[in-house]
Amino acid sequence: MKTCLTVIFNSEGALPSQIRDRLMALGLQATQGSYDFVYQWKEEPDVDMLLMLADRIHTALRDTGASFSLETI
Repeated sequence: MKTCLTVIFNSEGALPSQIRDRLMALGLQATQGSYDFVYQWKEEPDVDMLLMLADRIHTALRDTGASFSLETI
């Protein structure tokens, strides 16, 4: 399974390259296409694992002005 992340940047916030660096430090990979980043799970995640990843992303993006959405497929 993988979790796909879409980021909405804010021109009053952090630079997109800074946001990329924060997300990649969490293990997400930058991608092109419908999503901006992908997290590849080593095992099938349960709801708690998905929420932990969302919490880590939320913390990483704090004070950047960026918004995000997740989709696990």
